[in-house]
Amino acid sequence: MAEGIWLRFLSGPEIASLGLTRTEIVDAVEEAVRDHGEGQTSFEPRVHLVPDNGGIGHFNVLRGHLNRLGEHGVSGVKVVGDFVPNYQVGLPSELAVATLFDPTTGVPLAILDATMITAARTGAMTTVGARHLARRDSKILGHAGSRGTAWWNVTMLDDLFELDEIRVTSRRPESREKFAEELSAELSTPVRVVATAEEAFDGADVIVEATRLTEPEVLLRTAAVKPGAFVVPYGTVSAVELDLLDVIDKVVVDDWREAQSGRFGSLRRHVDTGRLSPSSLHAELGQIVAGQKPGRETDAERTLLWHRGLSLLDVAIAHLILRRAEESEVGTMLRFH
Repeated sequence: MAEGIWLRFLSGPEIASLGLTRTEIVDAVEEAVRDHGEGQTSFEPRVHLVPDNGGIGHFNVLRGHLNRLGEHGVSGVKVVGDFVPNYQVGLPSELAVATLFDPTTGVPLAILDATMITAARTGAMTTVGARHLARRDSKILGHAGSRGTAWWNVTMLDDLFELDEIRVTSRRPESREKFAEELSAELSTPVRVVATAEEAFDGADVIVEATRLTEPEVLLRTAAVKPGAFVVPYGTVSAVELDLLDVIDKVVVDDWREAQSGRFGSLRRHVDTGRLSPSSLHAELGQIVAGQKPGRETDAERTLLWHRGLSLLDVAIAHLILRRAEESEVGTMLRFH
């Protein structure tokens, strides 16, 4: 390599060409979650940049460091836009850029299209939660929402369980029909399109609420959560009833400090009103993965995971991609300094 400081740029198509499997991504995320539980990480809660754009979207800025990746660990920053109306112009609602840095010198190592990373790490976190909190014999998955994260949620959960049925819905009929077609082309499990979240969730073993509301609206009703169910509500705007936690036996978050920060999140009202507090919280998921606290203990328990999106997961997957790209000599080397 010529003199100077060089970094690797990885585009979305280049990342796709590396052929990372869903299992590899889930395993990388679980390792990062374990590191978080064991105190082998540093990160700050996300911050939001809200432009004066009429409320059509905002940016999230996430920052994190993993001690056990690379020779000296690796640090990263991701900026992701969250623009719900993007479907009207043929764009994903979430577009992201991630950067990785050497934590001993500050030298930038890579710039990556993190759009896939954002979606995949969310599905992987849902799945890591299911590994520890859902019934192993879960047969019915009810999923509301068809944005980018939805594909990863459903396919990764299908990898984990021997499902009998996947129910999917979203607000726009054309969106949910297209989503079901894509899933059916990938999976052998029957996929059923339903018109409402109520139909998707009723009596399901695994309930995932990943909608794109702009104003709070109850889509996941407390009565839909049967004994033994595992619930994952992570929409940006709340879609759950305020009394939902009254029937949940174990409430788990990705990080309690993160859960208390920012303006958004499906359980924001529950935190603000004291319904979710240190006394009612069972654990952070990292504590369970690290063996410090129990996950699911009985078949009848109702369990819930609220994950807001840890920067550590972005760093873990970005690092996995970078190492694979270096091995395969994929990407464009850019002169930085």
